[in-house]
This record gives sequence, C-alpha cells and structure tokens, in this order.
Amino acid sequence: MIDAKRTTLLTMLIFSLHPVAFGAWIALIPVVKANLGLNKAELAIALLGLPVATVPSLQIASRVMPRLGPRRILRVMFPIQGAVLILPFMATSQATLFLALMMFGVAMAFMQVCLNVYAGRLEKQLGVIVMNRCHGAWALGLMFGSLLVVWLAFLDDGLRLISIGILSGVAGAVVASLLPQLGSEAAQASPPRRSFKQVPKTLYLISLLTLAVAMTEGAMADWGAVYMSERLPADSLYIGMGVTVFAGALALGRLCGDFVNMRSGPVVLARGSIICAIAGLLCLVLPLPLGFAFVGFGLVGLGASVGFPLGVSAAAALDDEYEGANIAIMSSISIGGFLVGPPAIGFLAEAFNLRVGLAALIPGLLAGIAIAGCLRPVNRPKKPIHSD
Repeated sequence: MIDAKRTTLLTMLIFSLHPVAFGAWIALIPVVKANLGLNKAELAIALLGLPVATVPSLQIASRVMPRLGPRRILRVMFPIQGAVLILPFMATSQATLFLALMMFGVAMAFMQVCLNVYAGRLEKQLGVIVMNRCHGAWALGLMFGSLLVVWLAFLDDGLRLISIGILSGVAGAVVASLLPQLGSEAAQASPPRRSFKQVPKTLYLISLLTLAVAMTEGAMADWGAVYMSERLPADSLYIGMGVTVFAGALALGRLCGDFVNMRSGPVVLARGSIICAIAGLLCLVLPLPLGFAFVGFGLVGLGASVGFPLGVSAAAALDDEYEGANIAIMSSISIGGFLVGPPAIGFLAEAFNLRVGLAALIPGLLAGIAIAGCLRPVNRPKKPIHSD
C-alpha cells in the first residue's frame, strides 16, 4: 500500500530540488554578461541555447520515459544537471555560453517530463490534487538556488556553482531513489505516434495558455535582475531581490493553488491569476517609483504561479496512454515560451528598452484569459494504473 501523504511530500521535495541549479544560474546571469562583455542582444542570442536543446529533448524524453520509468531517469539526470551547472560560468564567448546552455537544457528537459508524469500519476492513481503544490515546491527551489548564491558569497563564483551543483545533484538522486513506484516501470513500447490531427485540439489550447504564462515567468527569471540593475546603483545589494520576491510569490501562489482550485475550479483560478500578472507587469513598465517594482515582481509571481501546473494536470488527464506525450507537447510549447521569451524580450530591449520588452507580454496574457475555458475538467473513462 502506497502512503499518499509520504509520497506527496517526497514528490514535492524532488520538485523543489530540480530548479536549485537553475536558480543559481539565473542569479549569476548579470555576472556572466559582464564577464563576457555581452550587450542585451548578444546575451539574448546566447540564452537561446536553452530552448534550442530543451524543446527537442522534451520529445525524446517522452519516448524514452516509458522504457526506463521516471524514477530511473531522475536518479541519473540529477547528478548530470549538477555537473553541467558550472559550464555556463566557464564560457569564454557567446558561442561557448550557447553550447553550455544547450547541455544544461537537455538535462532540464528529461527531468521536466519525468517529474510531471510522476506527479500526474500520483493525482490519477491516489486521487489527490498536488500539481500546484509540486510546482510551488519548484518555485521554492528556484528561490533557494538564487539565495544560495548570496549565502555562499564568501566563495568565488565558480566554487559557488560547483558547491550548488554537488548539493542539488546528490540530494536529487537520493530523493528519486526514495520515491515509490507508481504504475508499471517495466520496459514498455512507446505508444504509436499520432498525427497532428489526432492530437486533441484541447491540448493545443492548453498549450497556448501555458505558453503565455510561461513566457512571463521566463522573462522575470532571466531579466528580473537586469531590470533591477538598470534602476539601482551597480553595487547595490538589492539587485537580486526582484527575482527573490518574484520566486517567493510564485511559490506562495502555487502552494495555495490546489486549495483555490478545489473551491473555484481551474478556469476561474486561471483567469484571476492572469489578471494579477497583467497588473504586476503594469507596475514594472509604467513610470512609477521604485517601490512599485517590488510590488510588480510579487504580483507577476502570483499571477504566473498556477498556469503551468493547471496545464499539466489538464494535459495529463486527457489520455492515460499518451500522458507522457501530452505533457511533452504542452511542455515543448510552454517551456519553449519560458526559454524563447527572454531572448525575444532581449532583442526588444536592445532596440527600444526593457520596459517595452516586458510590455510585449501583455497581449499574450489577454489571449490566455479568453481561452482559459480549455482547462475545464473533461469527464471520460479512465484506464486503471496498476502498481507492480
């Protein structure tokens, strides 16, 4: 018998460990930018290394996962992600930074699919709603990773990343080994490939909604520190606080999201959160006092908090046989937005300014409000998921 409470806590814990390395990287983006002497457009091109590798790797991961099982892959990929964390800081040029981020993106993609498939199985097999809390734990891990960079300031930048990589890699592998088996993990043939027309139209709508939210989340992650550096003195200790406030609000929204979802339903929750994100962006792009910037980061964090986990739950619930493929398709689109959005904003920032780049996110969020009905639960017969 699987202990639902223990499994939920372990799942949240492993979600929190996944982004620790990524949080450390985004906190040091301004340092890498300065070390390499890149302008915003050049940095934007280098940042494309993540989506170039991540998006196709998500599809590969969805094919490999049924054969190996999510737990086995996580045990291997956590140490690999920890090892490649140092590579972006070792970059000597825009091209080598691009390649380093590609390697980081491959590890992130495999782990993303496995984590979400495991959480989706937990929801379906044990009848619990955990996806928002899992992604809330992910946001806490992101914040923890960025704070570790500050707490380890007595070390040089390279040693900080090595230490964080070892910590997150070893801890993640240990927790992955403690996760109970959900469903069969015997080698299985991947489900038949589907044509474009065979993929449920609802899945594309879900993906578009999460795309808009993910682009906003990615913009705050990659450009938050740069935004604050433009509004504060170069030696200010508060430059990284915008990202910290955003990540904390993101975590709070996700940790509370499951409870709000049970009361109001996913459609109302999604629309309300997107409105909150738009309000936060307005605080950042309008000519307001600096204090409003911190309010804006908090509102955007709350607003971007539930879109992706709601989308994962909706995508996984569409079909048991294609749960991994559905999550991979949705993740490819939305995580692609998370990773492609920041470089696009960088080009706009170089051509105009960063406020114009952030304002470009608002039309997509307005579209997300219009199509949020795609998250409404669909009643369908479910195939039982047996545990070996």
